[in-house]
Amino acid sequence: MPALLPPLRNVRGSLLALGLAGALAIPLCAPASATGPGGPPGGPPGGPPGGSHGGPPAGGPAAPRPSTATGENVANPLLTGPIANTSPVGSPKHGYPFLATDVDLRSAGYVEQEFFVSGTATSYATRGTDTATVVSTGNPYRTRLVVRRPADARAFNGVVIAEWYNVSNQWDQEVDWFQSHEHLIREGYAWVGVSAQRAGVHSATGLKAWSPARYGTLDVTAGGTVDDDSLSYDIFSQAVKAVRGSTGKTGPLGGLPRPRYVIATGHSQSAGRLANYYNAVQPLANVLDAVVLHGGGGVLRTDLPTPVFRVNSEGDVSGGILPAAARAQADSAILRSWEVAGASHGDWKLIRDYGPLRKRDVGSYPGGYPGEPQTCALPSLSRIPQHMVQNAAYDHTLAWIAHGVLPPAAPKIQMTDAAPPAIARDSLGLALGGIRLAQQEAPLRINTGTNTGPGFCFLDGSSLPLTGAQLAQLYPATRSYADKVVATTLADVGAGYISRSFTRDPAWYSDIRDLIGEYVASGAVTEAVGATLQDRLRHAERAGLAGDEPPAIAHLRQLAERAGKQIKDATARDGVLRVTQALADLLTEARKLDQHKGH
Repeated sequence: MPALLPPLRNVRGSLLALGLAGALAIPLCAPASATGPGGPPGGPPGGPPGGSHGGPPAGGPAAPRPSTATGENVANPLLTGPIANTSPVGSPKHGYPFLATDVDLRSAGYVEQEFFVSGTATSYATRGTDTATVVSTGNPYRTRLVVRRPADARAFNGVVIAEWYNVSNQWDQEVDWFQSHEHLIREGYAWVGVSAQRAGVHSATGLKAWSPARYGTLDVTAGGTVDDDSLSYDIFSQAVKAVRGSTGKTGPLGGLPRPRYVIATGHSQSAGRLANYYNAVQPLANVLDAVVLHGGGGVLRTDLPTPVFRVNSEGDVSGGILPAAARAQADSAILRSWEVAGASHGDWKLIRDYGPLRKRDVGSYPGGYPGEPQTCALPSLSRIPQHMVQNAAYDHTLAWIAHGVLPPAAPKIQMTDAAPPAIARDSLGLALGGIRLAQQEAPLRINTGTNTGPGFCFLDGSSLPLTGAQLAQLYPATRSYADKVVATTLADVGAGYISRSFTRDPAWYSDIRDLIGEYVASGAVTEAVGATLQDRLRHAERAGLAGDEPPAIAHLRQLAERAGKQIKDATARDGVLRVTQALADLLTEARKLDQHKGH
């Protein structure tokens, strides 16, 4: 098994991945202050705040802690699969997994497989933060899980991210995969999606209706006798246990070693279910090592050893998706909460990644997808890349459970003193406080978590471009914008709010591509010049995503040179130069930082 935790497969690289090397004196080994005898993975209450520990012990980093999530009280289900595809992906025959990924997994050294899990499940009654009570046992079920994993054991970091499918739309949706798949693949995680709820399986748009031939035998209602999702908790537990016990090439992880840790994750509706699971069922099942709640989740009990990481957007705070009582819970040895300023519950990246698959398998694009009619009061979908923060949260959670390294604390988004409280904003309308990414601190757009209009407008936030006059006033020279982007991003890396691998995130390049496209569409840049610039950008992106920064920088410099010479419109020219120079400078400074820390 490769070296673990967090995954860049070596200690210095791992520290860099979390932004901890040099900037923060936090070792990946388990320091003496990290835990007390029999204490929780995050350390005892009253210990050093915010993960501020002493230096590593003599002899180097300690080995990762063994998992204490035994799952001994969870039944072993029957696993069937992998289930073969009976038609090509996209075929109207639907002989493939619903929402089968369009990511080029083969090139990344990953595979996607689907399995059926069956057995008998316990129906649980849950109430608040109390431990669940048993309603009935022996309820038959059969559901599916989708696995995306490294094909080669040497690429596996030993950690499974188990996502509870979101069913708000009455079908399975893998929000956290859409947000973080690039990072999960890059760092060697395995991902598993679990269909645990009735709506995703039995609704008019659920799995059984979508493909009766493939999914007709699935049932999470015990033959219609339990239709309140009270079986979902034990179904999820058993699916995770099947993954934890994976052995041999026919197991859900193929020929990979048994996972060392399983981290559960869920967004929005799924975060709510996982919060209930954490309070009520995890004390009984003990099958999870940690939980990441993204975009919601209620009040959590404080007497369990299992760590929980909350990641919420500005929209989750302003829209009440994160209840006030849950938000008021303080960070502790087992709870860490982050809030991302300017981000929305459903955002640009989610809809862009999800849209083509929804069109293919459901027949329609989601609201806000490029080219679809805008129905919200403001242009929808914040462009703040909150997924970069979520990526870091997974890595921190891993360091937390493996070595007791507490994740860094983060400031909350500021609220006004009004009744009821509202998000405090600056003169541009940008939220104050919270984790502030460069796109918020050096704005080109006014990104917020709020919007109005029909459907999910209230969840999708807004993104309104600043005018040319506003940009000229904020950034009188392209250098002033680039300097602020570099300073903010490196500060976020140093604080641990984004991973060092941020330079390999495609959002940097897609933002430039979109901007050039907008200028071409408006006539400010000719199609010929736009094509030339996009060609340079493709070369830069190919190198940058591969982690080959010198040629990426060179291509970006060439793009900037051509933009400066070939774009006649001053506003468009300055716009392209700002973002291109900023990314080139950012890659350059990140590379210098690595070289400095390597000495």
